[in-house]
Amino acid sequence: MSNRFFVNSSITSDEILLTGDEAHHLARVMRCEAGTSVVLFDGSGVEFSCRVQQVGKSNVTLRVLERCEVDRELPHELTLGVALPKGDRQRWLTEKAVELGVTRLVPLRTSRGVAQPVEKAVVRLQRTVIEASKQCGRNRLMEVSSAMALSDFLEAAPIDALRLIAHPGGEASSPLSEGPVFLAIGPEGGFTDLETENASALGWLSVDLGPRILRVETCALALVASMTCRDHK
Repeated sequence: MSNRFFVNSSITSDEILLTGDEAHHLARVMRCEAGTSVVLFDGSGVEFSCRVQQVGKSNVTLRVLERCEVDRELPHELTLGVALPKGDRQRWLTEKAVELGVTRLVPLRTSRGVAQPVEKAVVRLQRTVIEASKQCGRNRLMEVSSAMALSDFLEAAPIDALRLIAHPGGEASSPLSEGPVFLAIGPEGGFTDLETENASALGWLSVDLGPRILRVETCALALVASMTCRDHK
């Protein structure tokens, strides 16, 4: 796969002026020259095969050679609500969620959460989404939503979606789904009994991921993978 770069606006013309961090990476890190071939994407689902025309001090001019709609998304929407772990583990979780095809990541505010999400963290994670999408080939960006209280997230999920909440003592395996999927992952200390009772009252199904204690990011990605791997069988 060719080197991929993200354009933060819709590509509508045959000539593109790349600026900012992406231009710096292409020109100064990759040390591209006129004639270099690269792929651009703008989050619309389309890949643009391009050739570098000119390299400036702070921008790069490219010519679009071909437009191609390439769909690397899951066949159904998958929303991951998760109480974010601390530090760099947030970035790692977000990167892997992008690779696995998660449609939307929602940071959750929970009773036992130790890293309550703030807007600065959301902005950092949105940048991680772009970098991970460049690497894994996704042409649509995973959405990182503003933080939500767990109660609001549980209530907002459509009743016709498959809704799973990770909790010890639940079902040993997750059911199949051909429609939207909503997943809820708690903090290091887990969800409180009241939180899981509220989820159950709303029709959410508890899922047990095994006898070992998993970190937040491990639990989240294990449950996501259990849903997405079926799409490739």
